[in-house]
Amino acid sequence: MSIKYDFSGKVVLITGSSSGIGAATAVQFARSGAMVVVTGRRAVLVSEVAKQCQNVSPKQFKPLEVVGDISQKPDCKRLVETTIGHFGRLDVLVNNAAIGTPGALSDGDYYDKFEAVMQLNLNTTVYLTYLSVDYLSKTGGNIVNISSGAGIRPVSGMSAYCMSKSAMDMFTYCCASELGPKNHIRVNVISLGPVKTAAFTTLGMTIEQNDAMFDNMGSHLPVGRPGQPHEIADTVMYLASDHARFITGAQLCVDGGGLTVNDYLMCDAFKEL
Repeated sequence: MSIKYDFSGKVVLITGSSSGIGAATAVQFARSGAMVVVTGRRAVLVSEVAKQCQNVSPKQFKPLEVVGDISQKPDCKRLVETTIGHFGRLDVLVNNAAIGTPGALSDGDYYDKFEAVMQLNLNTTVYLTYLSVDYLSKTGGNIVNISSGAGIRPVSGMSAYCMSKSAMDMFTYCCASELGPKNHIRVNVISLGPVKTAAFTTLGMTIEQNDAMFDNMGSHLPVGRPGQPHEIADTVMYLASDHARFITGAQLCVDGGGLTVNDYLMCDAFKEL
C-alpha cells in the first residue's frame, strides 16, 4: 500500500528546484496539494518546472517563481522575503542546491573552488535556515537537507565537496536539537548516492558522457543502477510529512547501498573528473 501525502495549504520552498532532484521534488509536492516555490538561476528552467507543478496540482495552484543566485546573501534574503510576502507562511524548507566541483589540493585554483563549493553547499543552507526559523516556528514546520555519502567517507579529489556535506550533516543534528523546542521544528538530512541527473554537464560533459558516468557508478551498487530524482523526492516527501513526525536529527541514506561497497566512487568513469 503506497503512502498518500496531503500537503494542502502547506508552503514548500525547495532550493535548486529548476532541474534534477529539486525539480522532481517540487512536482511531487505540487501533486500532493502544496503551494511550492520554484527557484534557480535560469528563468526559462524555473518557468518550465513551475508549469509542470501547476499541471499536476489538484487545484492548479500556480507556483511562486523566484529567479536568483542563492550563493549570494541578498538573493537568499529576497527568496525568503518573497515567499512570505506572497504566501504569508512557510511550512517546509528543502535545502537541495549544491555543486560538486572537483579539485585536488595541488590545483592552483583549489582554494577558489573550495570557497565556491562551501558557499553554495554549506553557507547558503545555514543562512536560509537562519532566515526561515521564525516562520517555521509559527507553522510547526520542518527542514530537509540534501547531503551525500561523500559527507560520510572521503573521495579523492573532492575534499571541498566532502567537507561541505559532512558539515551539513552536523548542522542538521545541531539544528534538530536546538529547533525542536520551537514548536517542534524537525530537521533531517538525506545522504545520497549517485542519482541520474544532468549534474556532470555543468563540468563540461555531454549528456551522453553524463549518463554513462552515472550508469557506470550505478553498476557498482548492490541495486545495480543509479537512483532517479523521483526516488529522492519520495524520501523528501516522507520526511516532511506527518508520517515522520517522530523523526528528527536523523540521517537517512538513500544511496542504493553505496555505503556497503568500496569502489563505486572510484570507478574509471569517476576518475575522469
